[in-house]
Amino acid sequence: MAGLLYRIGRFAFRRKWTVVVGWLLIIIAAVGADKAFAGTLSSTVTIPGIEAQQASNTMHAKFGASSGVSGELVFQAPDGRKVTAAAYREAIEEATAQAAKVPGVVSTVSPFTAKTISANGTAAYTTIVTNATSAQAVTAATTDALQAISAQAEKSGMTAALGGVAFSGGTPSTGSATEGIGLLAALIIMAFAFRSLRTALLPIATALVSVVVGTMVLLSFSGVVTMSSTASALGSMLGIAVGIDYSLFIVSRHQSQVRDGMDLEESAGRAVATSGSAVVFAGATVVIALAALAVVDIPFLTIMGLGGALTILVAVLVALTLIPALLGFLGTRVTRSRVFPARAVRGAGEPRPSMGARWVALVTRFRAPALITAVIALLVLATPATRMELGMSTSLTGSAKQAAAMIEDDFGVGYNAPLIVLVTGDSSASVTAATTEAGTEVAKLPDVAAVSAPRLDPTGDAAIITVIPKSGPADQATTDLVGSIRDVRGAIESGTGTTVQVTGQTAINVDLSAKLSHALPVYFVVVIALAMILLLLVFRSILVPVKAMLGFCLSALAALGATVAVFQWGWLARVFGVTQPGQLLSFLPMLLLGVLFGLAMDYEVFLVSRMREEYTHGKEPQDALRTGFAHSARVVTAAALIMICVFSSFIASDNQTIKPMGFAFAIGILCDAFLVRMTLVPAIMSLLGRAAWWLPGWLDRILPHVDIDGANLPAMARNEDEAAPGLLEPSADLPVASG
Repeated sequence: MAGLLYRIGRFAFRRKWTVVVGWLLIIIAAVGADKAFAGTLSSTVTIPGIEAQQASNTMHAKFGASSGVSGELVFQAPDGRKVTAAAYREAIEEATAQAAKVPGVVSTVSPFTAKTISANGTAAYTTIVTNATSAQAVTAATTDALQAISAQAEKSGMTAALGGVAFSGGTPSTGSATEGIGLLAALIIMAFAFRSLRTALLPIATALVSVVVGTMVLLSFSGVVTMSSTASALGSMLGIAVGIDYSLFIVSRHQSQVRDGMDLEESAGRAVATSGSAVVFAGATVVIALAALAVVDIPFLTIMGLGGALTILVAVLVALTLIPALLGFLGTRVTRSRVFPARAVRGAGEPRPSMGARWVALVTRFRAPALITAVIALLVLATPATRMELGMSTSLTGSAKQAAAMIEDDFGVGYNAPLIVLVTGDSSASVTAATTEAGTEVAKLPDVAAVSAPRLDPTGDAAIITVIPKSGPADQATTDLVGSIRDVRGAIESGTGTTVQVTGQTAINVDLSAKLSHALPVYFVVVIALAMILLLLVFRSILVPVKAMLGFCLSALAALGATVAVFQWGWLARVFGVTQPGQLLSFLPMLLLGVLFGLAMDYEVFLVSRMREEYTHGKEPQDALRTGFAHSARVVTAAALIMICVFSSFIASDNQTIKPMGFAFAIGILCDAFLVRMTLVPAIMSLLGRAAWWLPGWLDRILPHVDIDGANLPAMARNEDEAAPGLLEPSADLPVASG
């Protein structure tokens, strides 16, 4: 591995123009693919095979266009007035009539006919049924026309808003201007780490290349597969953070070697061979963690996982090829800066111990107290995770959010979480009897605010009733109500020979959440098993991978606990812009485990591989620990701070799906990098001593040897001039510092 990467690094450094032009062509091709093949992103998710989704498909087949996704046009009279006043009633009736004529609208129901007027008479809503089967299928032309009708109704003095399931789709914002602040913070951190502004720009530039190529290629598939808008946001988030980190490790190694007097091209080759080997294996852990989302057989998670894995793969390739090429342009200027003083260059005197060296000396001296303190801190943070509630609440913005608030204020929160009970059978008589009985039994259940009259399909072999809960779509009581309805249906089905199912967007979200919760343990086991194998290959040790897994579990639980406290319980909600504390998104723990696991293993590989490098080169375990940590601590610290800055920038997003993801990832990195990798790891490694590198003889014989430490590089360098042209072509005649 190290030998191949060594040759790649030298080739890219030497043939810098070829590599840069190659990546420019790749960028152009990726952007072109996006423009040619990209489709519309979805803001909701569905899972084939769950009961509520199957019932929804049956309902659309039975009722045709009349069962299309529906929404509401909500009207609210000024303070002290009622919507039943003549002027307001006329405006509402006119809006209802105009809405019925909009292309894409199947029917409208006036609130004065459907009795959808609030008890105090201050608000009403018109139900609008579309010909679409999902919110994403509602065309922009239909929505724009209805928004114009809403604006016209407001001229009467009322407040009007278009909302409901049909008009809550589209592609929500996945970020904000503060993402630029995150990149700026990353640039400042790297400028201080490298003590060179121009050098700090390299990881930013290459990370942007990773994001552009990865996300453009991903989006080009949105025309043929249903893709959540969150998938592109996740890819962008990971591409920026990981792209910067991977480039940072290689550039830092190169800069250090050049300051020690190594030849520029040789340094580029060795940086890619050593730090690049760690990049390959660290990237492999992230790819495994994300691609393994496919094993749970949930389409939208599979797309998100594979999309994130694609971006990571691009980031690895960029770091291994484009970075050494750009270092070739930078030449000797990689160590010089007009901004930072020259004290960054090592002098002839005794160097002052670095912060990392002082920290590892402190931790290894007081290893037991350090270990206990870090574990207690992580467990305290993890405590709220024991009360975690998962759901699939919808993030609303604009008019849809306003309409939902108006309905909640005047009708009750349950009107935003309607459930549909679908009854199917062989005859009209059995369906009618079952529907009547179902309506009676459901009305007796707790948390039921209202049950509508039944509506039969044209053939009479299917009927639906709408159930309005007292609780909202993200409340546990609503989830319990779905289960209660399914509990009482057994007697109805056996007595009438019919089938009773619960559907509607709220029920679909409940079933989706349940399936995700059941899939989580399977996913976790698969990821841990695959990663253990990979780490065994990297470190050739039993205890180092086990330690890495246990530390990851602690940091993941701490991140989940902090997220529960803020986004579910509402602690510091105003600080983080949480407008509606409630259930966490059901797929958040799974994504957190996948992403955080990969990134945690990044730090483990970068930190411990340098320790192993020192150990395999002859140092005693304690000396190898301290030397390896001291060499890696600064760059790992910078990488973690950069990750935290990038992920934290997404907390300011108005997308309520992205906001908790950014928070959870940032807290997870904070805990894993500084409490686990920088504290627990050296403490445990110091306690284990030589035992940390123990591997049974039989396992050592069957495991393939992977040269991640660059042990064979010295011999390779001596024979470099004897190599054949190509990747090993001599480069003495090529300028390396001209830039």
